[in-house]
Amino acid sequence: MRLVIASCSVNYSGRLNAHLALAKRLIMVKADGAVLIHSDGGSYKPLNWMSPPAVLRVTEPDEHQSKAGIEQVWTVSAEKSDDQLSILISEVHHEISHELGADPGLVKDGVEADLQRLLAEQIERLGDGHTLIRREHATPIGPVDILAKGPSGVVAVELKRRGDIDGVEQLSRYLELLNRDPLLSPVAGVFAAQQIKPQARTLAEDRGIRCVVLDYEDMKGEESGAPRLF
Repeated sequence: MRLVIASCSVNYSGRLNAHLALAKRLIMVKADGAVLIHSDGGSYKPLNWMSPPAVLRVTEPDEHQSKAGIEQVWTVSAEKSDDQLSILISEVHHEISHELGADPGLVKDGVEADLQRLLAEQIERLGDGHTLIRREHATPIGPVDILAKGPSGVVAVELKRRGDIDGVEQLSRYLELLNRDPLLSPVAGVFAAQQIKPQARTLAEDRGIRCVVLDYEDMKGEESGAPRLF
């Protein structure tokens, strides 16, 4: 990883043309060939970048560039397209390089697969009298996350970390298909998520779909920190 803080201007050409005027910025050069240009704002998002595979060439400025105060010209060329990033460096304020080594990768906790597994193991969270039939019940348009047996019949459960209208629409399509099967019908719907947006809850309830909010930390046997009455 190479980090350079420099006063620079940047020109990008390819699928579109873009220009960054002269300013002090952070230039990040990664081992995989990616080059990213950051300002001191904008959170994690770079102002401009070149994705790998790419080739970086550092050359001396021409006479015109030199008179304009440019000390180095970095040209980053994409290997699979004509995209090109030109970084004109007027002054390098700080530079450091460090070998980071192999990264084990991000381990995600609380993804939909985790919620599905935990709810299948704790199916009683849907209410008393519920038992698991199966996970990933196949339909012609995709698998239903959980199929369960409730006191009043079969229940199809769609799981999301954050429940929005698209999730309700997805469950509605599953229910339409499942209710055509005389061996399953009638099938009720449950929309379960860690958070459910008000618009999604309104649409779900209008369609007769029950909403269940899941406390992931509690399902893992951990305290979520949320205040409770009991």
